[in-house]
Amino acid sequence: MQFGENITLAVRALADHKMRSFLTMLGIIFGVASVIAMLSIGEGAKREAIAKYQDLGVNNIIVREKSMSDAELEEVRAKFSPGLSLNDADVIKDVVPGVDKVAAQAELSAEVRYTDKTVKSTVIGVTADFLPMMNFKVGKGELITERHYNERLKVCVIGAGVANSLFQSDDPIGQMIKIEDQWLEVVGVLQSKTLFTETVGELAARDMNTDVYIPLTTFLNRFTPENALTSQIQQITVQMDGSGKLLESSKLIEEILKRHHWKQEDYNIVIPFELLKQEEKERQIYNFLLGAIAAISLIVGGIGIMNIMLATVMERTREIGIRRAIGARKADIMSQFVTEAVVISIVGGLIGVLLGVTLSLIVSSFTDVSTYIRLYSIIVAFTFSVIVGISFGWLPAKNAASLKPVDSIRYE
Repeated sequence: MQFGENITLAVRALADHKMRSFLTMLGIIFGVASVIAMLSIGEGAKREAIAKYQDLGVNNIIVREKSMSDAELEEVRAKFSPGLSLNDADVIKDVVPGVDKVAAQAELSAEVRYTDKTVKSTVIGVTADFLPMMNFKVGKGELITERHYNERLKVCVIGAGVANSLFQSDDPIGQMIKIEDQWLEVVGVLQSKTLFTETVGELAARDMNTDVYIPLTTFLNRFTPENALTSQIQQITVQMDGSGKLLESSKLIEEILKRHHWKQEDYNIVIPFELLKQEEKERQIYNFLLGAIAAISLIVGGIGIMNIMLATVMERTREIGIRRAIGARKADIMSQFVTEAVVISIVGGLIGVLLGVTLSLIVSSFTDVSTYIRLYSIIVAFTFSVIVGISFGWLPAKNAASLKPVDSIRYE
């Protein structure tokens, strides 16, 4: 019997028993759909993680002032630790091998005024390298430059949220804003951005759109810290020339800080690349569990195909006997029933692909979960469904081919 005839017969058999065929396909449909949805969610999470850590810089090491109470700060200062300082940043740049750039920053919560409008903001003093290192993009004007830093100019770059709140339809560039008793000229507006920052050794999302960035020299010269016990600066970002020796470099930085801070650990060291690898391992375990569940669903679907095909063989015993009597070989009978199982798997797989893609789009549209559908996930799910059809269709096909023609014709 030719392959084309087998396909025709298989499609006709499915059409003659629509409900039974659909119920047989359900396991395959949900299995394929769950594989695609699982892989798309996993890929979406992966891309989010990569974007998150790319913002912090996969080659960066971040040293952040540890959040402490006044009592804890007093105890640390009593033990001679000055906290993070520009001197720390300079020594790290000079001593640690493979350092490309070092950027320091200091922070202050304050109200920003323009005419009669006010917005609460975080004023951040930065070196010229900081904003490019953290992948900030300028929407208008320019970023903080070496000239701004070296000449201690009273200029600032504002976040998109500050610009919208204070200036609305006006052009902010060249305007003067007031922070505490200081007037600063707006030289740039940043594009909207959410950055992930260090929080107790982990990363948390932080809206950067309400921040105001000024040269660090201007900050230290013009503004008084909220608490006299706080460090001179709150963060040092160290950019290495590669990610190969981040752990070794971070240990050397820790040794330097221990000496400068008299062994007082009033800082945290975060390596975004290491956090990325840790998150990747956790996500792989999660994906494996979801994949196992999806695979079980496909196997259950395959068992359903086998059971229905076995019932079909018994139902069509006389038909098989007649075909054998007029010359059909065992291979022809076996091929026919395997083809039917494969057709069920293919049709179920196609429906499952559509359902999986639809589910992924729904999840992405109506929840905060990001999904990304890749072609390989569709190919993997669909191929596995066909393999299941062939595997579980083989036993019923073998049973059908093993029936004796005489006994089959007499079967009632």
